[in-house]
Amino acid sequence: MGETKQTVAVLYGGRSGEHEVSLISAASVVRNLDQNKYNILLIGIDKYGNWYLQQENQLHRCRSGAAALEIQVDEQRRVSVVCGGGTKETMRTPATGPLAVDVAFPVLHGTFGEDGTIQGLFEMVNLPYVGAGVLGSAIGMDKEVAKILWMHAGLPVVPFISVRKQDWAALEKRKQLIERAERDFQYPLFVKPSCAGSSVGASKAPDRMSLERAVADALLWDDKVLIEPFIPAREVECSVTGNERPEAYTPGEIIPTHEFYDYEAKYIDPDGAALLIPADLTEAEFRTIREIAIKAYRAAELSGLSRIDFFVRKDTREILLNEVNTMPGFTTISMFPKMCEASGLSYPDLLDKLIQLAVERHAQRNSRSYSYTNGSTNGNRP
Repeated sequence: MGETKQTVAVLYGGRSGEHEVSLISAASVVRNLDQNKYNILLIGIDKYGNWYLQQENQLHRCRSGAAALEIQVDEQRRVSVVCGGGTKETMRTPATGPLAVDVAFPVLHGTFGEDGTIQGLFEMVNLPYVGAGVLGSAIGMDKEVAKILWMHAGLPVVPFISVRKQDWAALEKRKQLIERAERDFQYPLFVKPSCAGSSVGASKAPDRMSLERAVADALLWDDKVLIEPFIPAREVECSVTGNERPEAYTPGEIIPTHEFYDYEAKYIDPDGAALLIPADLTEAEFRTIREIAIKAYRAAELSGLSRIDFFVRKDTREILLNEVNTMPGFTTISMFPKMCEASGLSYPDLLDKLIQLAVERHAQRNSRSYSYTNGSTNGNRP
């Protein structure tokens, strides 16, 4: 008798500046999920946050080679999420009634996807899901908080100044922040939103006028912005998977053809960067990056998967943590799956691993006690 297939709900799109990237990442995930192991439900989330169960033809389009998924809007297939329904009744639509889902795979980048919000929803309805948990997702999304935790753990990070919107709006405070940046660092400076991914809102500022403009632009994407020195460095990344026992994979290097690895270089310009896997590093540097990646993963309370990004200074070869991405790109050219493949973990096997990690973490959380009545009972519905 054949093994029972798991039903995986792949969520994509979302209310995010990375909506379009998610359409491509999710298509790649769907093409690589083993059809012999998984039934797939596609749930497209539009830019207003509405969820729609997609027709079977979306799966066929994807498996026939479509580069990106689409989102079909059909009010009869609009998805509602039911608290306390258990995995067999967590989601439903008017057209289908309850949807039996075993695992959610939110291939969602940026806000409302990897910031802890949708993770909190899945926790509330007691549904296993791929990726970091609520806390880890929120930490990974907030570059300032992640760096503070890494500094507390004794890990090397790029120095920074945090700027909040209300402080920037006060002219005297703004002047103090600019003077502090000019005192602590040298131009050019790098400015980026604290809670946005894929270099959205990031820019390089060669002087005071461009710094003011860059901060104002970044504050359109977030209420908190980081100012950092522009590090003359190579950009190295390291994939990590796991829950209690994380594993780091072969580091790779991004060699941008743009001034820096911005959104256009990542997703729009096909020649925006060269990918070198493995990175051109010494054995000692490989070992150090893997070790720091695992320490950073644990310090940020991560689970499931993450891509840890580093700078390796060109002058001193000092290794510095830059940021973490808790739902990295899964496109055909994305570094995360390619670095795993370089370590011998194929794309389909990687997806199997992530789903299994989700199930294991869910089982572990459900073994906890959540209520007390004449003793202890976990209060979870199977």
